Amino acid sequence: MMKKLFMTAILIAASIGLTNAQTAQKQIVEEGGTGPFKSEVVGDASCPGFTVYRPQNLKEVVAKQGALPVIVYANGACFNNNVEMRLLLSEVASYGYVAAAIGPYDEADVMAQWRGVLKAAYPETKGEVIMANGEKILPLTAEEKKARDEEQAKQREQALKNAKKNKKQPEAPHFQTYPKMLLEVLDWLTDQNANAGSEYYHCLNLDHVAAMGQSCGGAQVLGVSHDPRIKTCVMLNTGIGDMEMMGATKENLKNLHQPMFYMIGGPADIAYANAQKDYERIADNIPVVMLNSKDGHSGTYYEKYGGNYAKAVIKWLDWQLKGQVGQSALFLDDEYLKMKFPEWQGVRKNF
Repeated sequence: MMKKLFMTAILIAASIGLTNAQTAQKQIVEEGGTGPFKSEVVGDASCPGFTVYRPQNLKEVVAKQGALPVIVYANGACFNNNVEMRLLLSEVASYGYVAAAIGPYDEADVMAQWRGVLKAAYPETKGEVIMANGEKILPLTAEEKKARDEEQAKQREQALKNAKKNKKQPEAPHFQTYPKMLLEVLDWLTDQNANAGSEYYHCLNLDHVAAMGQSCGGAQVLGVSHDPRIKTCVMLNTGIGDMEMMGATKENLKNLHQPMFYMIGGPADIAYANAQKDYERIADNIPVVMLNSKDGHSGTYYEKYGGNYAKAVIKWLDWQLKGQVGQSALFLDDEYLKMKFPEWQGVRKNF
């Protein structure tokens, strides 16, 4: 009997140990960003489905600044990979935030990821595209576009033939992630913050949480926006409009209880029309700001330190989660917006 109790105790202790944050991989992106706290990208053995972006020397930063606000992030296309947003998330973390992004730790080349994205959907509203490494990306030539379209047509034709042969319609693509993952990682962070054996013990300000998503990831944000722990939502190149995506519809706009920030790439952004509909439909008691640039659906995420989109996101988070009222000028003062980003347009309501 005593032996059985002893073995049970060992198993319990082992299971508790596995719940503690355990940094397994780590990298520095763009020298840790431009903020006052150099950032790092972390893979954690106790939370393998997510990547954490945080300041280096976390405990020291918290000792000087206090517990840090939290961001939970969902990816474009609802992918299970956050590499494409690595420059922006690293930059945000360097300003004193802990961001947990859907997708396991990955050391893939950020520029290689963005090179493919930009080649496939070159922002027509931009004269040229320069990536963070200085590489200039050119749009596809007419010959390249023709070859791509022909290959895609062949693939569709083959899929239809296979479906006809099997007497069923082609299957819709399966998404690798789901909205609730944002709440699951928030639960994990909450547990870590309360666990004396964790790297994050008393490091997180869980009264100041943002949910952020790009494109399809914005639908995932709407899907969990009802959660009272989420104090603001950042919607990047996204909008639900009349669509249904990841279980979210325009009905989810009725669940909003927090200030909303939409950062859209102008009429060239595939999400533009949906975002306009969201803005009009959001209730009169919900503060909302929408900024529009001319950067299209890809924003400026491939530029150094995430470009101007990262600057806008940091200002919003500093205002909403840190109470830095001076940062509100970009969102409330048209003259300031024109001075900082002359090509951007902004609208707001319910302030």
